[in-house]
Amino acid sequence: MSDDGEKTELAAFQAALAAEHAAVYGYGVVGGRVDDRRRSEAKAAYDAHRARRDALAREVQDLGGRPVAASAAYALPFAVHDPADAVRLAARLEQRVAGVYADLVRSTTGARRTSAAGALREAAVRAVAWSGRSVAFPGLAERAGEGTGTGTDTGTGTDTGTGTDTGTGTGAAGAAPSGSAATAR
Repeated sequence: MSDDGEKTELAAFQAALAAEHAAVYGYGVVGGRVDDRRRSEAKAAYDAHRARRDALAREVQDLGGRPVAASAAYALPFAVHDPADAVRLAARLEQRVAGVYADLVRSTTGARRTSAAGALREAAVRAVAWSGRSVAFPGLAERAGEGTGTGTDTGTGTDTGTGTDTGTGTGAAGAAPSGSAATAR
């Protein structure tokens, strides 16, 4: 792989890692507000995102990078007051993570691409479970209407690309780091 290809791959892994950091944070909020019948679903998603986050950190290190750190806190895309808001946030988190994994699939080959495709599929399935709606091409539908960029704007944490945010903050999976200014797009 060329140096540019390796840099692109590393940047995509860093964006996915940032998205997973934000998803883990977001599911902490979801778990605190979701009703009892969906709490185990939220816990399972939280655990899945933690496992993906840890695997991505190892991949970044294997690629010679320093894993992006989680922010201390994230600004949510909307206020979460009740179980319905928590469910909506969970769906948004999964849709955004799916978008980041779609970028990772495009940036990788071989076993890394297979793993990224599996993560995309898992996020898409959880998004359907939370929202009750599916899309034809998970991870790509989230990009509809966005400008072109070299990275990913996935809604929380780290803004690594350009385009149109669909109302979830700036950065990687549904929330912006606490104290950061949301970028108007």
